[in-house]
This record gives sequence, C-alpha cells and structure tokens, in this order.
Amino acid sequence: MKSRRVGRGRRGTRSRLWVLCLATLLVLAVGFPAVHGQDATPDAGAPPQISVPILSLAQEGASTPTSGPTKPSDEYGNVTQEEAEAASEKKASIADPIEPWNRAMYHFNDKMYFWLLKPVARGYKYAVPEDFRGLFSNFYENLKAPIRIVNNMLQGEPGYAGKELARFLINSTIGVGGLRDCAKECFGVTGRQADFGQTLGKYGVGFGFYIVWPVLGPSCPRDTVGFVGDWLLRPTTYLSSNWFDPVTVGLYAHQAVNTTSFHLGDYEAIKAAAVDPYVAIRDGYLQHRTEQMKQ
Repeated sequence: MKSRRVGRGRRGTRSRLWVLCLATLLVLAVGFPAVHGQDATPDAGAPPQISVPILSLAQEGASTPTSGPTKPSDEYGNVTQEEAEAASEKKASIADPIEPWNRAMYHFNDKMYFWLLKPVARGYKYAVPEDFRGLFSNFYENLKAPIRIVNNMLQGEPGYAGKELARFLINSTIGVGGLRDCAKECFGVTGRQADFGQTLGKYGVGFGFYIVWPVLGPSCPRDTVGFVGDWLLRPTTYLSSNWFDPVTVGLYAHQAVNTTSFHLGDYEAIKAAAVDPYVAIRDGYLQHRTEQMKQ
C-alpha cells in the first residue's frame, strides 16, 4: 500500500510539472499581455501621426528572419532603392496642367475653412450634442440612397442596389425619415458606396486632369460630371424649380458643417505633416478615388 501511494504521488508530481511546463511555453509563445497593451495604446496627449506604408512594411519585414542574404539597410529600412523606384513607378498619378489655378483655388478653400467653416463647425459642435449630430448624418446619408441605388445598378451590382433600396425603405419608415440607421442597427443590412463619377471610371473613363473647384474642392473632369449626375439624383434638388434654391443650398451647407464637426483637426494634421499641403491633398484625393474604384 505504501509503495502504491508513493507511485501515485510521483505520477501526480510529474503531471503537475508537465502542466507547469506547458503553461510556461504558452506564456512565452503568446507574450505578456501587459507589454502588448502598452504598445497598442497610444499616448492620449501625443499629436496625430500619419502612417507611412513603406516604413510599416520595412519594420514588419525586419522582424522576420529570412534564409537569404541580408540586404544593406537604407533610408527605407529593408526596402532596396530598386524596389522603392519600382513602387513609385506603379504609383498612380494625375496630370496637373492648370496648377496655378488649382493652387489659387486651394488657398481660397484653405482660407474659407479656417475663416468660416471651422469657426462655424466649432460653435455648432459646442451647441449641438454628438447624438443629434449623428442623427443628422444618418439623415443626409439616407437622402443619398438614390445615388447609390442607381449607380450600383449601372456598375453591375444589382445585389447591392437591392440592399441600398431595402436600407432606404427601412430607414425612411422605421428609422423616422432616415434619422436612425435602423437597417444596420436592427437588421444588419449594409450597403455599398457608389457615385456617378465612380460609375464612369468603371466604364473606362479616366481622371483626365486635376482640378480644384472653389468650395467644392479637389476633383477632375470625370468627377465633375459625376457630381452633376449625383446632384440630379438627390431628392432635395427637386424641392423647387431652381437647382440652387436657398433651401437646397442651406441643406448642403448644413451637411458640410455637420460633417466637419466630426473631423475637426484632421485637415490641420495633414497640413502639419506635409511638406507641400497642396500636393498632399492632390495625392490623397487620387488615392481615395483609386481605392473606391477597386471596390
């Protein structure tokens, strides 16, 4: 009996040792949560940062050992000069033949933002609670549903067109005129952004050249035509016989102020991080529209 108890005690001790070893290996493999939490949580007082894709990829590649020869480190990290040049050649570009006009309109819009739109948006944000501003955002998104429905059909996406139609009907009724996105919150119905400029691009119409319009901002001939097409699909366009009725313009201005109230500081961060803000805005516009074309 005594020898059996000793044997059982040894087996129990071995089992506990195995469990302890496995737990140690698991902790080493996963890492300490405190370390990951510290890295993932940015300092609340730190200024906003603009991520650089090349540097991010270089840092990820540097942490992964490879069996091949080590490449010399340069200003791009592990990315060689040849790879950087090849990436820059593949980068999308847009012609800018009327740059003097575009820069003048950029500075005009810049002053309009800092002297008019930003002060109004700051006061509006202070006076109107965020929940109410969110309701207005839902309302304006619901008004643009016909644009998404028609253009999804034109782009050969009848499924998304049907979802957008369902969203419009649900949000206009159960969502109290679109003030609440009940289609997503209650039924999980999500749609797809689509506009007429994007539709023209799907059919092979290129950007053409870069143009900056006063008040409206960055665009191109294709997106300018698309803006007119989208304007014709807005229900608010037909509130009166005039295209630019005071009510229509007022709704458009309120939408701009309401949207800006959620993004105060974003434009300032772009300007602070860019060597030439005009070029940064132009490249950002091109990248944004190119990504939308891939959806």
